[in-house]
Amino acid sequence: QVQLVESGGGLVQPGESLSLSCTASGSISSIYALGWYRQGPGKQRELVARVTNSGASNVAESLKGRFTISRDNAKNMVFLQMNSLKPEDTAVYYCNAIVVGGDQISGSWGQGTQVTVSS
Repeated sequence: QVQLVESGGGLVQPGESLSLSCTASGSISSIYALGWYRQGPGKQRELVARVTNSGASNVAESLKGRFTISRDNAKNMVFLQMNSLKPEDTAVYYCNAIVVGGDQISGSWGQGTQVTVSS
């Protein structure tokens, strides 16, 4: 089992930056990738960014240039740096892990952290 806990959400003004953190615990060796999803009001949950345990990363096309994902393997953490924030970035941001074991692939989710971008 993998447990994820996010932190760093809050209220910021448009144009400002915010950094989110996620700490993984449990069966760390079973994690294939860590990433971030978000769900805004009245919207579907969408992938923001993901990084594999080999270091390969991707960011949603619409967020490239503003959002950056990084990880600290020693601390079992993944981060999301968000710059030039816009009101449409307002959402609950969830940490996600792709977990592998045997022939099965599953996912694990954090509780979410609220990011609100407003003037």
